[in-house]
This record gives sequence, structure tokens and C-alpha cells, in this order.
Amino acid sequence: MGAKQNHRVLVVDDDPDILELLKYNLVKEGYEVKVAEDGKKGVQIAKTFQPELVLLDIMMPHQDGVETCRQIRELPEMVNAHITFLTARAEEYSEVAAFDAGADDYITKPIKPRALMSRISAHFRKEKKGKSTPKVTVGDLTIDKTSYTVTILDNQFTLPKKEFELLYFLAQNPNKVFSRDDLLQNIWGTDVYVLARTVDVHIRKVREKIGDGYITTVKGVGYKFESN
Repeated sequence: MGAKQNHRVLVVDDDPDILELLKYNLVKEGYEVKVAEDGKKGVQIAKTFQPELVLLDIMMPHQDGVETCRQIRELPEMVNAHITFLTARAEEYSEVAAFDAGADDYITKPIKPRALMSRISAHFRKEKKGKSTPKVTVGDLTIDKTSYTVTILDNQFTLPKKEFELLYFLAQNPNKVFSRDDLLQNIWGTDVYVLARTVDVHIRKVREKIGDGYITTVKGVGYKFESN
């Protein structure tokens, strides 16, 4: 219980019953929790609370969850936060829009509190386990997982969490081709259901930031990181 108290969780949903349910279960597990009933308030709370995990609905008044996710990702202090959508929207285009905005996970309602708490706990255990991973340097590109930074020549910047993990994983395995399913399992995990197209979205966004020369597409197979 004590260790979990260091983890901050923000819940953003316009349904007061869901806010109450999630806050009750999260506090019971020992997390520090704040809630917001709409997206604009969620962004404001994120600026000062700096949660490590955000649970976010899509359909909300004033500002929807996708735009809220995008604004949270633009906050420098929230680049490495884990953002999970909890939503009744099961359409493919909603899921793609969520990941395109910077989401790490997408769970459809109804919520199963015990399963969700287990998932959150597993996420933080994984985070703790991976903190001491060293740097990967390939040519002019350096990927540092201890600080979640990417450096090309003298230009240092950060990537959203899943984009970073995708780049780091590929760079650790240079010249090896990974299918979309391989990448989904290694980056998102077997207990997270996301669309194969999610990988394409993240690859595209990584390329926009580091250039096209590092990650190549092997048509009909998948992606690989070029070490040359």
C-alpha cells in the first residue's frame, strides 16, 4: 500500500458515478487521486498535479477526451505520463483518434474495477522494473530511457511514452524485422487490446520527429530499425 501512495492518478469523466467508483477503488489501493468532470478542468489539474496515470473518457461536455489528451500531451511535465481511455465508444475511428492524440491504452466500458486495478498495478510494476535501462546510440541518434529523451546531433527532445518505447525497442534490435503483432505484444502487452493500425500511427509520428532514415517499412511484413 505505502509504495502506491507515491503514484498519482487523475480521472477525467463527466459521469459522477464513474468518478466516485474509480476514486474509491484507487484510493483503496493506496493511490493519490484527483478527479475532473470535464476535459478543460482535467487539463488544468494535470498542470499542477502532474499525474503519472490519466484515466480519460471520450464523450464529455465542453471538450472531448481526444482533444483533452492532445492538450495534456503538450504539457512538458506530462510527456511521459500514461494515458488510458475508458470509454463507451467502441468504433475503430475513435480508437485510432485516441492513439493519434497520444493515448497509451484504450479500454471500453463497462468498467470492471478489479480487473482495472490489476492492470494499473501491473503498469506501475513494469515502470519500476524498467527504470535502469541504459542508453542506445546508433550513429547520430541517442535514445536514453533513464530520462526518456532522444538526441540527434545536439538537438535533444522528448517523445510521448509509447512512441519512445516503440523507437527504443526497435533500436535495441537493429536490422531485425518486427510485424505489427510483434510490436503490439512487446510495446502494449498481451493484456491490452489495440488495433494493428495503432502501430502505423506511432511509427508515422516517430518518423516525423527523427526523420525517415532510421525506421524502414518491409512491405507485407512489418518494420525494422536501420543501424547503418
